[in-house]
Amino acid sequence: VAPQKVVNALGADILRLWVASTDYSSEMSVSDEILKRTADAYRRIRNTARFLMANLSGFDPATDAVPPEQMMALDRWIVARAAELQQELRAAYERYEFHLIYQKVHNFCSVELSSFYLDVVKDRQYTTRADSRARRSTQTAMYHIVEAMTRWIAPILSFTAEEIWSYLPGQREVSVLLASWYELPAVAHQDQRFDNAFWEQLLTVRMAVSRELEKLRVAGAIGSSLDAELDLYVAEPLYSALTRLEDELRFVLITSYARLHHTTTTPVEGEEVILPDQSKIWIKASASTHIKCVRCWHHREDVGVAAAHPELCGRCVDNVAGSGEERRFA
Repeated sequence: VAPQKVVNALGADILRLWVASTDYSSEMSVSDEILKRTADAYRRIRNTARFLMANLSGFDPATDAVPPEQMMALDRWIVARAAELQQELRAAYERYEFHLIYQKVHNFCSVELSSFYLDVVKDRQYTTRADSRARRSTQTAMYHIVEAMTRWIAPILSFTAEEIWSYLPGQREVSVLLASWYELPAVAHQDQRFDNAFWEQLLTVRMAVSRELEKLRVAGAIGSSLDAELDLYVAEPLYSALTRLEDELRFVLITSYARLHHTTTTPVEGEEVILPDQSKIWIKASASTHIKCVRCWHHREDVGVAAAHPELCGRCVDNVAGSGEERRFA
């Protein structure tokens, strides 16, 4: 495969990423199919950065950034995960293990960010008041992450990193290649109730819920997950863990309702799911019968209660005409 042909067809950063993603201590293979997969991985990283930057519109880190102790629990967690990853990446760079850097960054973009964090915070970004703490908190987290990520990929995806760098808000060096590692704020363990173990456990519950929602979707009962309501039958200690999110559990699971029921025996309804830690949870998913709010797309029983806003749910009325909803966790 001629390098110049790859550069002309896919771009220099694709070629650079292929080189970085291959373990040079063993035989290196290349083909059109391998380069195609590399291009797909590159687009995942690039599109993640694009989403982060798009949501920083109107955000000035000098005046709008939320202090770590005031950030919401989910935002603190993702920043803490980024800090942990940065330590791993620095160690990999020092050992010239570029293939590990590629794997870890791609996995972070695909799993923690795209499949979970960014999916959850879309509601907060698009429905809460523009200057609310809830929205500024997630913008702060996104800002910290994209600042760090641009530096992570700069030695490998140099052209892409420079492009991202030119659009980031705030004062900075003329080139990302002249910058040092970003100092992520110390947010870990500020609230022991929402440590890494909590969010990892919640991720397993979310995956189980997603499988049940997919069954409804395939059956034609729902379109998006917001068309559904959940009843979760849970025993201790998982029950106590999930109750920490209170009503905000529904935002993490991306359903219109998420009702928790404490149980010590097998309930009469619900699909039994055994989680990776061998604990059991019973999930009853059903299509919501409530009216859909035209603004947030949640099906809520209080849609139309406010005569001035007959198509909005209660929290959207607060966000549009009131002081704004209060979010604390997610």
